[in-house]
Amino acid sequence: MANGKTWHEKHTESRTFGSRLADSVASGMGSWKFIIIQTALVVLWMGLNLIGLIYHWDAYPFILLNLLFSTQAAYAAPIIMMSQNRQNERDRLHAEEDYKTNIAAKKEIEALTKILNKLEVDKLDKIIAMLEELKTPVKD
Repeated sequence: MANGKTWHEKHTESRTFGSRLADSVASGMGSWKFIIIQTALVVLWMGLNLIGLIYHWDAYPFILLNLLFSTQAAYAAPIIMMSQNRQNERDRLHAEEDYKTNIAAKKEIEALTKILNKLEVDKLDKIIAMLEELKTPVKD
């Protein structure tokens, strides 16, 4: 690379705040830690509302909890899609860089093959010349 940076470093540096945020949210929501914490909060929410002796802020059938989940899903889906789109773009750039590398490697291999073929032809020419010298009778 001309400036010493890999395609991955260039891509990482070019990410916007929104891209970094989308990746962070998608990474967080796609983890076991998130699932476990959310499950614990839901169980706590339901437990406090079912057995709460004094105050039920979201009585059964937990309409407020459903609203919170709907709101979370409404925001999470597009954010995760943004992260996936960015990942697709990263994969596309990676594939393009791989293609360029493969083309360069192919050209180098073709050049080396030509050199090796030339060396082989030169060796064969020398061997043929040596054999012809052996075939010609030596004159006294």
